[in-house]
Amino acid sequence: MTSEERGATMVTVHMTPVPRGNVIAYRDDGVLSRAMGALVVGQLPPLPPVLVGTFVTGVLLMVGVAGTDGLAVFAPAVALLLAGPGSSHPHDGRLDWLVPPILRLTEYGFVASVGFAHDVPPWLIITLLGAMAFHHYDLVYRLRQRVYPPPWLSTFGLGWDGRMLLIALGGLAGQVTLVFALLSLYLWGLFGWESVTCWLAVPRSGVDAVDLEAHD
Repeated sequence: MTSEERGATMVTVHMTPVPRGNVIAYRDDGVLSRAMGALVVGQLPPLPPVLVGTFVTGVLLMVGVAGTDGLAVFAPAVALLLAGPGSSHPHDGRLDWLVPPILRLTEYGFVASVGFAHDVPPWLIITLLGAMAFHHYDLVYRLRQRVYPPPWLSTFGLGWDGRMLLIALGGLAGQVTLVFALLSLYLWGLFGWESVTCWLAVPRSGVDAVDLEAHD
């Protein structure tokens, strides 16, 4: 076996399986959302439930639910969970590419609304949003390069659903600032470490080849 063949074998062994579609990977679903999707076995189109969940979440945020200290703070996160059953669909519809940006916009809006409503320092809100934005940007770029994230990353990264529910729990417990601080440290550590180790492990020649194909 030549050195090139050995290198190809090593890349094949360590590469994460290609997802069914990039749009699904961009969703960044957590355990709960994926479990809800498994229940309908891909039979529910993803865009309609996302639009309904986002509309209800937006209305709840506009009426000030994010600033409450009771169970109502969970309402926006629970409303967006309507998008969960669509997570197992192939996302092959003409407008299904809209699902990930809608989820991002709603998640970021929820995080910011809860943070400002509970007097979390602005720099801490930006730090948490930055961790999530870094992960989503890294996800977009690596999928362009066909460097797919490991399956466990969405689980340990909590997914949009897990992060929203955790922040809502902080609102219920009256510890929003503490949750923002701990979640920021955790996500920056997880996403930063995984991104650096992933890119260092990718053979440079393979990435260059794919990048050239993308520009041709």
